[in-house]
Amino acid sequence: MTTNVAIIGLGIMGRRMLENMQRHPGYAVTALWDPSSTSCQNAAQMAPEACVATSAEAAIALADLVYLACPPVPRKAYALTAAAMGKAIFLEKPLGVNVAESEALVAGLKASGVPVAVNFTQAAGAAMTGVSAAARDGSLGELCGVDIVVTYAHWPRAWQQAADWLRFRDEGGMTREVLSHFLFFSERILGPLSVSFARPSYPADPALCETHLLARLESVEGRVVSILATTGGAQPDRQELTIKGSSASYKVTDFYVDALSNGGAFTPVDRGPTDPRTAALKHQLDDLLLCLNGQPNRLATLDEALRVQKLVETMLQGRG
Repeated sequence: MTTNVAIIGLGIMGRRMLENMQRHPGYAVTALWDPSSTSCQNAAQMAPEACVATSAEAAIALADLVYLACPPVPRKAYALTAAAMGKAIFLEKPLGVNVAESEALVAGLKASGVPVAVNFTQAAGAAMTGVSAAARDGSLGELCGVDIVVTYAHWPRAWQQAADWLRFRDEGGMTREVLSHFLFFSERILGPLSVSFARPSYPADPALCETHLLARLESVEGRVVSILATTGGAQPDRQELTIKGSSASYKVTDFYVDALSNGGAFTPVDRGPTDPRTAALKHQLDDLLLCLNGQPNRLATLDEALRVQKLVETMLQGRG
């Protein structure tokens, strides 16, 4: 059966999910809503069969599944509204920016009993599946830790400029938007992490988000996750996560492309698809159907998303 979907938030992520859901036989996007009329018009051109609703609540009422691609602050209200209507929910991360509010959100969603998953986009992808299997079967040897390096010439990046909120400290920044994905990946491999040191740097304008972050996190066993994140300078974007083992290490670049080293140069791993991002989103949507049917799946849980949010907000405050 096809699942009817309402998409709340029609910016970059909302339209990207709309496009991928249209390709998937398990979904039919039936309702759209965004406070921006321009965003609604752009999405309606992509899905003329969908209803552009007059409010978020009206869109939610027309669907079985609600995908929330709105900025973090309004996410809680829309999620709880959807849960109260008995709708399944697929949320973008982060759950929010206030930890207490997100704890209340998680408690409310669990109490509602509706299916819920969070869209950490690597969760069901080939890279995470392959690296996780290698960590479990011992082919990495003893796990040593994780290195995360993220550098951008500009933040937000050129393709994100329409999402103006990403440049502000209240909701945006590369730590929430990008590093959160790599923290999720790291916890899937190493288990729960804690922040032992974090030093963010902010511009003179207190309204703007962080420009640099240096941090050290540790697993329960003492394995270290080292983070270097910067903006500025004439350079290409760099997004790298390296899972280090005593026998082999994997480096994942740009979220989905991984390479293997046995001590020498990293060599690409052939995971099959020529477009790994589209393939990863397809796998996410496949696993979302499993979630909706109460079956085991690889998607991020509310508890995982809340743990990542706590790490992120701790680092943005600074520690040590």
